[in-house]
Amino acid sequence: MNNNPTTLLQELLDIMAKLRSKDEGCAWDRAQTFKTIVPHTIEEAYEVADVIERNALAELPSELGDLFYQILFYCQMAKEEQRFSLTEVLAALKEKLIRRHPHVFNNEQPKAWDEIKKQEKPDAPLLGSIPSHFPALSMAQKLQNRAATVGFDWPNLHPVLAKLQEEIKEFEEAFANHDQAAMSEELGDILFVCANLARHAKLDAEQVLRLANQKFTRRFQGVEEQVKASGKAWDAFSLEELETFWHVVKKTEKIRN
Repeated sequence: MNNNPTTLLQELLDIMAKLRSKDEGCAWDRAQTFKTIVPHTIEEAYEVADVIERNALAELPSELGDLFYQILFYCQMAKEEQRFSLTEVLAALKEKLIRRHPHVFNNEQPKAWDEIKKQEKPDAPLLGSIPSHFPALSMAQKLQNRAATVGFDWPNLHPVLAKLQEEIKEFEEAFANHDQAAMSEELGDILFVCANLARHAKLDAEQVLRLANQKFTRRFQGVEEQVKASGKAWDAFSLEELETFWHVVKKTEKIRN
């Protein structure tokens, strides 16, 4: 087996071309378009994040390979339409890395990342270049980060906490008035402020929520195991009894940690 990176890369390009070929290819691969592949790309990126957050680094090479496959797929489709190839992608990446690190490659003084990006597109609207398909919490933080570059930001975490309390109060008022539209708007404001709270705490809101989801899943599975061990059905237990199971799981986790 030849493990030379250059040889392997060419072999992968050949495999990708064959998968898309009309005569020998795979029907599923041939049917794909730029748009149909997008959900798979997002899924693969999240799977990379998942193995890192679970510290399952033995799985990381495989997941990175799946993500790299997405890049090869886009490049093959673009090559078929005579738009670009992997060569142009790599050349653009090389040029961008050098341009964005002038302190490393050109002996210049370090510049802020946002300042360098602004120089690349000086006339672009400040918030216009943020992709609309970003996960909502990630997009909120990117919007806030971008606005902060021109001074539109709270000075520290304390006024953000005060703003969160204000938004919660407004949601409570909307709830009391049975105003569904207002509740939706106020809840959106709460989530937006929560993203800002994470930003000021130097945390990633999307990652924090993913970890919370994982924790809930893990603990709920612990409750599920206790229900199964009892030999009873879920509806045989009151909420208070299920919460007792939940606290048993939490206590066990703390002892293990």
